[in-house]
Amino acid sequence: MHYPPKVALSRLVGSLKGVSARRLRQEFPSHIHKYLWGEHFWSPSHFAASCGGAPLSIVKEYTENQKRPD
Repeated sequence: MHYPPKVALSRLVGSLKGVSARRLRQEFPSHIHKYLWGEHFWSPSHFAASCGGAPLSIVKEYTENQKRPD
């Protein structure tokens, strides 16, 4: 994802979460309730990472080969 460097990442994520939650509530009002965190659709936290321009195939391979909990 690319976004303007002047936009704070926390603001971008908050905006994406807010807009997507509103759209999902509008489109699937009766289906949404089992996915809520209390009254919220998304968790209050977020995670962001950078892969330094690595090809998507390399990033996908890396994540798929991570250890999983037993």
